[in-house]
Amino acid sequence: MRLHRNLCFATVDGLLQIFNEGQYADKVVQQLLKRDKRWGSRDRAFVAETTYDIVRWKRLYAEIANVKEPFSRDDIWRMFAVWATLKGIKLPDWKYFENTPTRKIKGRFDELSKIRKIKESIPDWIDNIAVKELGEAKWTKEIQALNEQADVILRVNTLKTTKEKLQNILFDLDIDTETLKDYPDALRLKERANVFSTEAFKDGLFEVQDASSQLVADFLQVEPGMRVVDTCAGAGGKTLHLASIMQNKGQIIALDIYANKLKELKRRAKRNGAHNIEPRHIDSTKVIKKLHDQADRVLIDAPCSGLGVLRRNPDAKWKLEPEFLDRIKNTQAEILSSYSKMVKSGGQLVYATCSILPSENQEQVNKFLASEEGKEFTFVKDKKVLAHESGFDGFYMALLKRK
Repeated sequence: MRLHRNLCFATVDGLLQIFNEGQYADKVVQQLLKRDKRWGSRDRAFVAETTYDIVRWKRLYAEIANVKEPFSRDDIWRMFAVWATLKGIKLPDWKYFENTPTRKIKGRFDELSKIRKIKESIPDWIDNIAVKELGEAKWTKEIQALNEQADVILRVNTLKTTKEKLQNILFDLDIDTETLKDYPDALRLKERANVFSTEAFKDGLFEVQDASSQLVADFLQVEPGMRVVDTCAGAGGKTLHLASIMQNKGQIIALDIYANKLKELKRRAKRNGAHNIEPRHIDSTKVIKKLHDQADRVLIDAPCSGLGVLRRNPDAKWKLEPEFLDRIKNTQAEILSSYSKMVKSGGQLVYATCSILPSENQEQVNKFLASEEGKEFTFVKDKKVLAHESGFDGFYMALLKRK
């Protein structure tokens, strides 16, 4: 592979924004990809994948390059040189790469690879908590899996098409997909491709949604005609899945504290042809109170540390702080206690997170069941999804039934 100056410059600029200005990697990459209209798909793929790669391995590369935060532009070039050397890419004779000790880089890599938190590029405090909660052996396998690049998984919108039809449509566009056993609506891309630019996407025939995330709507056991409340709907990935399982029959009330996310959900619902979704902004406690004892099914896709989805959000591990974890656990407990009141007698509730930590998952459920509000509920089943076992994102879901 030959390195091109303008692509490398773009990557370095992006990394400075992500590391020093605390910007989100996905937003920065989106901006970078609009930088030069002449770039082809290969060029854009290089910028996106290299940026994510260096974000993912920030700690390892910084240790090898012997640089510390906040990074100067020269520091980022040194980390870039480490990335290229470890990938076996020949460094051009640019001034940024003068005196790069390629042999020393490989030696440092071998040496540092003996220390898990550096090898897997993870902050000390996350490493410590995960070892405490999952155990050394399980966490070692899990963090390794969470550092792999995530596959692109589509969820077929069964309101508009079937899996077979969509596969054929994409195949005609040179996009090859395969089905996944135990994931009824999922297709995996055999090679990465920009699926968002296809007519099939614009016509609402599919959404991009990880396979683990697709398990949640099924877990809720919804049926056409039910009244369902999705309490933390966000931009609506799971809401749209619920609408397709319910065949557009019944009602889904999509709640969120962020009005802008619900606006995006409305746009997506229109594209998906999902007509049974009613977004409601939680601007006061009244919104929740009005729905007490009203719902056949309630989904709480709770805010969490997001440690299960590091493969697609590698910058999250650098933005997370121990105080946030404490705060989010309190929020989870409050949400469970308050939103569970919307389930009517005989109805069901799913509590889900994209975290792998038991303290955010089964421990929260146990605490809730032991509380005053939780005494109304019985535990039906739960599912712990780990990336190293499933090959997809880390997730947790628990099904509870109201007496």
